[in-house]
Amino acid sequence: MRLLSLRLQNFRQHADTRITFDRGLTGIIGPNGSGKSTLLEAIAWALYGNPAARGTRDSIRFSRAAPRSSVKVELEFELAGHRYRVIRGLTNAEVYLDAGETPIANTITGATELLQRRLGMTRAEFFHTYFTGQKELDVMATLGAAERARFLSRVLGYDRISGAQELARERRRSLLAEINGLKQGMPDPDAIWRAVADAEARVAVARTRAAEAEVAQQSAAQKLTALEPRWHDAQAQRDQRQQLVSELRVAESEAMSFARDAERLERELDAMAQAHQELLPLREHVAALLHVRDALAAQERLAEADARRQSLMGRVSAYAEEEAKLNERGVRLESAPALEMETTAQLQTMRNTLAETERTLDQNRTAWARDRQEAETRLEALRTQYTDLSAQRDTLEGLGEESPCPTCGRPLGASFRTVLEQVQEQIETVRVDGNYYRQRAEQLTSVPAAIETLETTRRTVQTDVAAAERRLARIQAALAEAVTLEEQRAQLAARLQDVTAQLALVPAGYDAGQHAALRADAMRLQELETRVARVGGLVDREVATRNERARVIVARDAARARMIALEEQCAALGMDEGTYASVRGAYEVAAADARKAELESVSATGEAERARAALETAEQGRRDVARLQGTLDTLETEKRLHDELDRALTDLRTDLNFQLRPELSDIASRFLEDLTDGRYSQLEFDEEYRLIVMEEGLPKPVISGGEEDLCNLVLRLAISQMIAERAGQAFSLLILDEVFGSLDEGRRANVVELLRKLNDRFEQVIVITHIEQVREGLDRLMLVRFDETQGCSVVAAGAALLGDESANSDLTSTLVPERSDTAPATLTEA
Repeated sequence: MRLLSLRLQNFRQHADTRITFDRGLTGIIGPNGSGKSTLLEAIAWALYGNPAARGTRDSIRFSRAAPRSSVKVELEFELAGHRYRVIRGLTNAEVYLDAGETPIANTITGATELLQRRLGMTRAEFFHTYFTGQKELDVMATLGAAERARFLSRVLGYDRISGAQELARERRRSLLAEINGLKQGMPDPDAIWRAVADAEARVAVARTRAAEAEVAQQSAAQKLTALEPRWHDAQAQRDQRQQLVSELRVAESEAMSFARDAERLERELDAMAQAHQELLPLREHVAALLHVRDALAAQERLAEADARRQSLMGRVSAYAEEEAKLNERGVRLESAPALEMETTAQLQTMRNTLAETERTLDQNRTAWARDRQEAETRLEALRTQYTDLSAQRDTLEGLGEESPCPTCGRPLGASFRTVLEQVQEQIETVRVDGNYYRQRAEQLTSVPAAIETLETTRRTVQTDVAAAERRLARIQAALAEAVTLEEQRAQLAARLQDVTAQLALVPAGYDAGQHAALRADAMRLQELETRVARVGGLVDREVATRNERARVIVARDAARARMIALEEQCAALGMDEGTYASVRGAYEVAAADARKAELESVSATGEAERARAALETAEQGRRDVARLQGTLDTLETEKRLHDELDRALTDLRTDLNFQLRPELSDIASRFLEDLTDGRYSQLEFDEEYRLIVMEEGLPKPVISGGEEDLCNLVLRLAISQMIAERAGQAFSLLILDEVFGSLDEGRRANVVELLRKLNDRFEQVIVITHIEQVREGLDRLMLVRFDETQGCSVVAAGAALLGDESANSDLTSTLVPERSDTAPATLTEA
């Protein structure tokens, strides 16, 4: 596998990052938190989806991305002679083969499964093969003997055997618990057979009892049938007697009700006679008070006129007050024209002062900006010239007298020192000028005091002008108000004259005391009229009341005659209560015997049904015992199979662990021989999985720090190759993430040198670190930094980024040249 290119869009802290990979040793360098390891995470996410990423899907999106912006990682790589391009987002994934335009997989699950099949590795195997994460290079050295064995088993996939064995043991424990549960829950077979025999005997007894109860029920039903006709006749006669008694009680109630109505009507006729005597005096009193209504109406009209008079007088008073205020306002407005002329002159003077201040401020600010720009431009040109001259000096020093002449192209020879001194003098001149203009630019960064003073003066004058403009606006408004003031005075005088004329037309003569007395007389008249109406209505109903009394007396007499007839019919009936009680007693005895026989039959039938149900339950228990016994036999067979599987997995683990050390030692020894140019050709593991370097067939008692780094590296490579061989893939890519953190400067150099010796085995070796000292031994360099202004990570080639940093740094900081991949400038270019 060989990586070709990678692009991240809105992934973690990368807004839009593009990277092109090449063969050889590549370094990705940047401070912690700048987004270096995110590049590896993006590769893994493109291949294996969300399980290969940290956190949730929401945490993958760039924090400053727009709400609906897409998250996308595009990865290109070569594998087994084919070129693959993977495009993965949060909700989609596509895989293209050999620059094809149609994807060979276009769903998230389909793309992940396809890539895993083509790579021949799971996500865990991929990380243990191609990737070496932080602190994993010398992880074996920090572990104990048992921990080292477990670590190797885990990274090589042997722990899956332990997982399978644990699953088999868990299933065996589950089977054993289920077998014991079945045995404890199974009923006794002998008890089941006894229950079946008892249920069969119970069914036979219940059937005999049910037959006897059926015969007794039929005999009791025949006796009840013989008594039913006589019982029905007795009930009919008794019902007829009860109906006559009920009608007699109704007739008695009606006669009593009509008697009460006749008494009530007699009392009403007596009250009507008294009303005749009371009605005539009342009508005379009403006639004497009829003139009160006319007098009260006249007084009501005078009251309304008096209220209108009071309202008009109030309006006259209000108009007088308003006229006084208008006169006072007119006196105050007489000085407005003079104030307008004075304020206008003051405002014009202030505006002239403001214009002069702004003109002076613009001139000073323009001069300050021009000086600052000139200093910065000159400083930037001196920086560029300093960089070019430094490059020329480095070229001359490196080539010596063989340096070409900028005019004829021939070697300088004896003129070399003269040309070099000229370049040195030019560099010193540029440095001195650069320091001057840098100080000048720093001085011009702050705003001059004269400009700040003019700014303060301008704000003060602007405030005075605004205040004067507001005062002039108020004066002009007052002049406009004086024009309409006379019109308001004329309108007010007209309204006052109109109200005075209306007041003269309002009638007088209202007497409040007389008005109250008339109201009292009117209320007394209304009460008398109400009494006359009530008494007159009672007199008018006299004829209807007499007719009603006659009708009630006739109905009362008819009800009494009906009572006599019903009493005679009751006496003519032959059925009395004694005869009825005798017939009812005989019938109830026969009915009780019939119900008793019926209940006995039902009980016997129910007992037979319960006996049959008990027999069915016993039979079901017998069938359940047979079924549980079959299940128990199946479970015991499966338990024996899991016992055999546990023993087989134990033997397999023993064999694998026995073969692990020699196989791992053989692969690591081949790596060690290649990396040491044949000095060391054998590396072994003791029983505690500790590394032992063999020198001429004997264990080397002490190894140096560099040799220890070498052993850790070849062990990691051996483990990775074993996993790759099991997956059927060529092991051509190696990625090391922050493996230098715990190493001193000397050991870091040793590891880098070892990595350079692996070029014949690995097409690509990618080193990710925050330690910049390792850059000297790399073929190419990518620098990662976090841009605070943009809020995202930025990746750039080493040479380009170094150029930006040197351009932005102080000229004095460039006296010591840094390693650069760009060609130096010639003297002519300087």
